[in-house]
Amino acid sequence: MNKRNRAVVTGMGVLAPNGTGLDAFWQSLVAGKSGVGHITLFDATEFKSRIAGEVKEFDPKDYIDAKYKPQRMARHTQFAMAAMKMALEDAKYDPVREMLDHPIPIMMGVSTTAMDVLQDCFETLERKGPRSVNAGVLHCQPQAVTQMLALALGIAARTTAVTSACPSGLDAIASAVTMIRNGEADVAIAGGTDATITPLSMASFASAGLSSMRNLDPQCASRPFDLERDTGVISEGCGIVILEEYTSAIARGATPYLEICGYGTQGDDYATGDVFGLAQTMRLALSSSGKTPEDIDYICAYGPGHPALDIVETDMIKRVFGRRAYGIPISSIKGVTGNPLSAGGPFQLITCALALKHNVIPPTANYSVPDPRCDLDYVPGRFRHRKLNTALINVRGLGGGNSSLVVQRVRE
Repeated sequence: MNKRNRAVVTGMGVLAPNGTGLDAFWQSLVAGKSGVGHITLFDATEFKSRIAGEVKEFDPKDYIDAKYKPQRMARHTQFAMAAMKMALEDAKYDPVREMLDHPIPIMMGVSTTAMDVLQDCFETLERKGPRSVNAGVLHCQPQAVTQMLALALGIAARTTAVTSACPSGLDAIASAVTMIRNGEADVAIAGGTDATITPLSMASFASAGLSSMRNLDPQCASRPFDLERDTGVISEGCGIVILEEYTSAIARGATPYLEICGYGTQGDDYATGDVFGLAQTMRLALSSSGKTPEDIDYICAYGPGHPALDIVETDMIKRVFGRRAYGIPISSIKGVTGNPLSAGGPFQLITCALALKHNVIPPTANYSVPDPRCDLDYVPGRFRHRKLNTALINVRGLGGGNSSLVVQRVRE
């Protein structure tokens, strides 16, 4: 990462299964209260896995002007519109009032597409024939999210959709940070959004062994690093941050949450079969931030609650940090949020921002039975007070993609 400029987070917006808005999101994380429950968005009676992390009581009309016809938007686009509004309000930033002399970057990670729109079109085709299908394809394009965000802003924007599986949201944020560091922008909007709780998607995830069968106890179904985990829980949501160049942010009176100072991304090595990509991304992120393993106070782990993937991440942390790995608090928020795919990385970044603000590490919810293969400090039971200055975020995706981000407390 070019270090000419500093990139800081000045505003955040979040819609998650465990809470909409920063306060609700944070309180549930600290309490370890899961947002996973029985699926209500469709009748899942006949499904093997009947649980997911749904965003509760969401009405797009509460956030989106009627002139944009929110009822026609895909659910993940509705989430993004709402989260951007929250983030801009949190940052006290109005792009129109600022009268920028260059397009504002809007970069969003989307790991799938408008699955709800596709589902609806397919069902209409089956019931009524091809002439009854609406123009849903316009809302299914990956870039539809960023285009709608730009339209809502009403100013010139440079829109980019990033599709790299679960790391998509974190990768989108890192791309926007690079633009700020290189002097290409003073402010950017970035994050990740996904809404895949549809019959087709959930049937596919269950068939792939990626959706927990713990149907009788949904709130305890997502169990990162716990010996009794069966697999992760699919969820939905959106996290968006406002990124600004540090001196510009301070000049307008903003109070940054944190600074993003290092990033690394790399796939696993398919040629050799090694799953060491995550180890390399952590090394790259540390190197580009100028940090050493001794500087990291907290690791916000990917930790999806998958039997194999939790072990891989544990092993990679040991590979990078050596004996130091046993002295670093590590937690996964997916026991509370489930796995929201591309929104996961932004959720973790927002978690780290609030952890730095409050000097509190959220626990790994539902971690109760230690796994001998996962033997690090996963902050079990309850939250932990700890003075935090620097944190590392890990995200891993289907297909072997890995990304890591280093963030730190903002220093004058």
